[in-house]
Amino acid sequence: MLLDTPICDFGWPAPNFTLSDPNGNAFTMSDHLGDNGLLVMFICNHCPYVKTIGHRLAADTKTLMSEGVNVLAVMSNDYRDYAADSPENMLKTAAEYGWEFPYLVDEDQSVGKAYGAVCTPDFFGFNADGGLQYRGRLDDGTMGQPNATTPELLNAMRMVAKTGHGPKQQTPSMGCSIKWSR
Repeated sequence: MLLDTPICDFGWPAPNFTLSDPNGNAFTMSDHLGDNGLLVMFICNHCPYVKTIGHRLAADTKTLMSEGVNVLAVMSNDYRDYAADSPENMLKTAAEYGWEFPYLVDEDQSVGKAYGAVCTPDFFGFNADGGLQYRGRLDDGTMGQPNATTPELLNAMRMVAKTGHGPKQQTPSMGCSIKWSR
């Protein structure tokens, strides 16, 4: 089911969390709030929207990380019902697209719920103080295609890094619904 995310609630405080990657390495969100901000993404392996942007996501996040913006990705889907999203498949998907950011398992889905994540992909851009400044999409609506004219996420996070504030105009992200456990 295709869903759109809500508009950005500027200044909303990032809920802290500690999650592990599929290898058992723990990452705490507050440890990744750097001087240039933090991007928290809700993604998964099987979503066609995420698959469409997979390589572009790798390139844009690599650029952001090289510019001092930290990045964490969270997989909140119930992988017991959606085996394609299992931790083992998370490792394969990350390798396939060349993702260099930590890709974390939200085992009990508490982080997805605390953030109000709606779909995959769902992007949350925070400033150095942990205030939400971006909740939009990767690009201008072409879902990561090479002819995308406006890299919204990249430009927004660069603005957050430079000024501490995100753009006032944001296009809500869209994608597949998060697969909540029953």
